[in-house]
Amino acid sequence: MAKKKQQGGGGAPDWLVTFADLMSLLVCFFVLIISFSIQDKEKLQVVAGSMREAFGVKDTSKRTGIIEVEGIPIRQYMKDITQVPQEADSDFSQVRHDSRSKQGPEANTHDTTEAEIEKPRQFATAAASLRQAWQEMPEITEISSNIILEESEEGLNILLIDQDGRSMFREGSKYPYETTRRLLAKMAPVLSQMPNRIEITGHTTAGRQSPDPSYTGWDLSTERANVARQILNEYGVPDDQFFGVIGKADTEPMFPNDPYLAANRRIGILLKAEAPPVPPGHKL
Repeated sequence: MAKKKQQGGGGAPDWLVTFADLMSLLVCFFVLIISFSIQDKEKLQVVAGSMREAFGVKDTSKRTGIIEVEGIPIRQYMKDITQVPQEADSDFSQVRHDSRSKQGPEANTHDTTEAEIEKPRQFATAAASLRQAWQEMPEITEISSNIILEESEEGLNILLIDQDGRSMFREGSKYPYETTRRLLAKMAPVLSQMPNRIEITGHTTAGRQSPDPSYTGWDLSTERANVARQILNEYGVPDDQFFGVIGKADTEPMFPNDPYLAANRRIGILLKAEAPPVPPGHKL
């Protein structure tokens, strides 16, 4: 009898097909890893912007405060205050002293220019000293986004602002939280070493409702500013260094486009940029 021919073709066994599929998946996995490791930042920003527009996410921006964090949106004219090395300050003072010694007591033609240079350097040093003092606080990471340092024509402004879910003062009260009190206490020794006078201003948000109609935002903002003055005075800032204590209620929102934003509720401590008082009997 003739032998029967074996059935079946020349197909690959099942295990080989499974192995090939596994290799294909591994290749795809490694391609994805390589793709993620080589990212185009500009394209990612475009994609992120498209996602924000699609889902209506509110714009935020990263700012540099005492610690770099994702903070609240900031005004365009806020400036970053960088630390000035102490060695540079010493060198500058030494050079100025040497130049005066060579030129004699009557050579004061550059005093005005040097004073204008000293002001921003002085504020930069003050800002660096404040950051250093605050960083000694264990809870500084949590409240770093509540602190803004901005330099303007008026001087160095130190803003202690509220954020959603994290306030600096008790709701509707002139008394600060203990963290805010410690923050002010850390500031006092630095401010007391500065020759500049200090102006403290309180602000509230729009639409504030009080159970007592006679107690308005004017009262609350003024009393909060005055309590801040009392704490600074308690920890070393002398009485004669204070220039004024002002309450402005909701008349000057930090973000005019959103007067109900929590960040409009703030205390501003202004280290004034001004010439020192003229000594008695000095002729101009």
